[in-house]
Amino acid sequence: MNTIWSPQARQVAFMERPEYEALYGGAAGGGKSDALVCEALRQVHIPHYKAILFRKTYKQLTELIEKSENYYKRAYPKAKYNASAHCWTFPSGAKIYFGNMQSAQYKTDYQGKAYDFVGFDELTHFTYEEYSYMFSRNRANGPGTRVYIRATTNPGSVGHGWVKERFITAAPPMTPISEIAEIIQPDGSIIKMKRKRIFVPASVFDNKELLTNNPEYLASLAMLPEAQRNALLYGDWDSFSGQVFTEWKNDPAHYDDRKWTHVINPFRIPKYWSIYRGFDWGFSKPFSVGWYAVDTDGKIYRIREYYGCSGTPNTGVKIQPVEIAAKIRQIENEDPNLKGRNIIGIADPAIFEEQKGESIARMMEKSPNFISWLPGDHSRIPGKMQYHYRLAFDEDGETMFQVFNTCKHFIRTIPNLVYDEKDVEDIDTDGEDHIYDECRYVLMENPIAPRQNTRKDIVRDDPLDLFDKKGNYKFFKV
Repeated sequence: MNTIWSPQARQVAFMERPEYEALYGGAAGGGKSDALVCEALRQVHIPHYKAILFRKTYKQLTELIEKSENYYKRAYPKAKYNASAHCWTFPSGAKIYFGNMQSAQYKTDYQGKAYDFVGFDELTHFTYEEYSYMFSRNRANGPGTRVYIRATTNPGSVGHGWVKERFITAAPPMTPISEIAEIIQPDGSIIKMKRKRIFVPASVFDNKELLTNNPEYLASLAMLPEAQRNALLYGDWDSFSGQVFTEWKNDPAHYDDRKWTHVINPFRIPKYWSIYRGFDWGFSKPFSVGWYAVDTDGKIYRIREYYGCSGTPNTGVKIQPVEIAAKIRQIENEDPNLKGRNIIGIADPAIFEEQKGESIARMMEKSPNFISWLPGDHSRIPGKMQYHYRLAFDEDGETMFQVFNTCKHFIRTIPNLVYDEKDVEDIDTDGEDHIYDECRYVLMENPIAPRQNTRKDIVRDDPLDLFDKKGNYKFFKV
C-alpha cells in the first residue's frame, strides 16, 4: 500500500480530539497546514459531505490549495478540482471548498450554506465575529457525518487577543474547555447543551520530519527579532510580531514595589491628586469608562474601569447613555478613591454630535446623574505616542503609567493590540480598541515629553542553547 501522508505524533494528538473545536499550533513548523488539509479528507467517502477551509484572503489560500493538489489527487486519482469554484469533488460526490473572508462583510457570502467540517488556517488573522459566524454554517448535510470545527495558528495579528482568551488562557494545553449553551424552546422550557473546545500546542520541535530535512530551520527562527522569535520558536503568546506596545510588562512579583511592571496592587489615592474620567461610547461595540489619578509628578494611574462588553469578544451590551451615566454616578458615589472628588471627564468628541438629535453628552449631563464631559483630543498618532512615552521604563524601573490589577479589561486588551497592515503607524481598529481610545483621550489631556524605554535584562528560557550570556546568537553547525 502506497502511503501518501502519515501524521506525526503531535498531528495525531490534534486529529484524534473529540471536542467540537480544536486549535492546533502556537509556534512555527508544527505541520499545522498539512494536518488541517488532511483532516478535511476524513469524511469524503460520504456522498453529501461538504467541507470548507479558510484563509483570510484568497491570495493566502494558494499554499493550502497547493497542498491539496499534492495530497488529494494522489489519494483520490479520480477527484477533480474546479479552480473557478475553488472546490474539490471526490468520486463519492463529497466536496471540499476553499474560502476567504477578507472582512466581516464577506461572511454573508456563506449565508444559507452548510458545511459538515469547517477549518481555519491562521485563526488569529480572523476576528471573532468572522470565526463565530461559521458556527451557524457548520451543520450536517445529511445523516452520518460528524460536524465540527478545526483551526491552526501562530500568535499575533488582529485576532490574537480573542484567540488567546478563548483557547490559551482559558485552560492549560490539552485540557478540554466546556461551555454551556441555553436554548429557550417555544413552550418556554430551557434546555442546556454542552460544547467543548481544546488547544493542542505544537512547535518545530514536534516536527521531526522537518528537522531531519532542514535542521537549519531552527537557526532561521532563532535569528528572528525577539518578539517573532519568542512567538514562532517558543510559542510565546505574550510577545508577538505586530504587537504595538512591546514595552508592556505585567509582573506580579513587583505589584507591591511598583518596579518594572505596569500592573500594580491598588492603593488609596491622596486627596490632593487630580482625578480624570475617560469615555469611549459604544452600543453594538463595547463602551469604556476609565478613572485615572495623576500624582504631583504627572504620573498617571488607571484606578478603576467600567467596560460595556457582553462577554463575547468586542461585542457591546447595547445600553443607553442615560443608563451608563447612572452607573457612573453610582460608582463615583461609592468608590472610596472617587467619592467626593472633583472629577474631570474627557470623552470622544463624537458624543457631542447633535445633527441627528440630542447628543450623548447632553443626555448624560442631565439630572439626576450630572455626568459632564469635555471633548478629548482625537489625534491618533500623537495619542499612540503618548502611550509609548508613558509606558517606557527608566533605568530604575520607573514608568509614567501604571494600572491597578483590578482593571482586568485594560490588562487584557492593551497588550493584544496590533498595527494596521495599511496604516503601519496606527493600530488596527478591527481589534478591541475601545479602552485604548478612552485612555488615549486622558493621556492627550496630560501630554509628556518623549521618553526612551530601558529594557530590563531577563533570564531567557533557551532550551536550544542558541544564545550566549549577553543574549547574542551563537552561530553553530547543526
